[in-house]
Amino acid sequence: MGVSAVPQVPSRPDKKKLIRRSRMDRSQAVRHTIQGAFVLLNAWLGVYFYLWVRYFERGGAGWQVPRPAGAAGWLPIAGLMNLKYFLSTGRVPVVHPAAMYLFGAFLLMSLLLKKAFCSWLCPVGTLSEALGALGHRVLKRFGRRNLRLPKAMDIPLRGLKYGLLGFFVAIIGAMSAEELAGFMQSPYGLMADVKMLNLFREMSLTAAIILALLVLLSVFIQNFWCRYLCPYGALLGLVSLLSPVKIRRDTSTCIDCAKCAHACPSQLPVDKLVQIRSVECNACMACVAACPAQDALQLALPPRKSGVPEPRWYRRKIGPVAMTCLLAYIFFGIVLYARITNHWRADLPNHVYQYLVPRVNEFTHMGM
Repeated sequence: MGVSAVPQVPSRPDKKKLIRRSRMDRSQAVRHTIQGAFVLLNAWLGVYFYLWVRYFERGGAGWQVPRPAGAAGWLPIAGLMNLKYFLSTGRVPVVHPAAMYLFGAFLLMSLLLKKAFCSWLCPVGTLSEALGALGHRVLKRFGRRNLRLPKAMDIPLRGLKYGLLGFFVAIIGAMSAEELAGFMQSPYGLMADVKMLNLFREMSLTAAIILALLVLLSVFIQNFWCRYLCPYGALLGLVSLLSPVKIRRDTSTCIDCAKCAHACPSQLPVDKLVQIRSVECNACMACVAACPAQDALQLALPPRKSGVPEPRWYRRKIGPVAMTCLLAYIFFGIVLYARITNHWRADLPNHVYQYLVPRVNEFTHMGM
């Protein structure tokens, strides 16, 4: 009798050995602390600005406080208009100059540190993230998780924020320096921050329904506003393509567990790439925090030597403390520069505010 051949099972490559981290990752704890601090800063500005508005609404009665120039940070369109005016004329605009400086600071952050503003500082991004986390906890009790739209819907929807960005850039790009100055110095331009406040104080039913819908969608779809609708984030994402800092994966130490991809709020295939170049990466380091392997994944500068098969780039990593220091340096450095050069605040005489603030709802961008 012949001996029957035993089928050979193809040999499987040995699974990579996990070398666990020597230190606990604290990036998310640090990031959430910075987010909370910036939310408190914006809340303080909001209260201060409200008190300033109420003083003039009451006809100059009550407690008078200086107009907080930092509230202009809530006016990114004014910041873009003022930046174009500055680039066209070389002169710092006289209306909402702080909007231009803050806009420039956030652009510089994106140029150097990816979209770190969105995930570390932006109060709207923080709220959106908190709503998504709330939705995750609630849905988890029912054995569900946050919705992930199919690519056929996700990609076209992501185009909406770029469409909005293109709309604003096209309009502002077509305006001359004189038109920009005329618009910003009109009653509407002067009171743009007050009108923004009144949008929430005197919210219409339509605005309330839209806001409630955005909140609901953010609960069920992680980062809905940031992912699909925010033109500010779209601009910062495009600028971030030039950033030398990126999420980088070392294939020699990565164990291919895919925990990084599951943790990524932008749904990027971190486990399949050596470095993340996507405009959707906001440097939140959630993927880095989820990675169990030592030096497998980090936010880092490029390796010193190009063409090295497995460059040990992790020695040039940007940790959470370094990220915090760099963001603070850019933010406070630009604010301090604007203050020292007397370009931070542009207060008008009180009698002008006394005339404009109570009549703010009479001004439109068409009639100015």
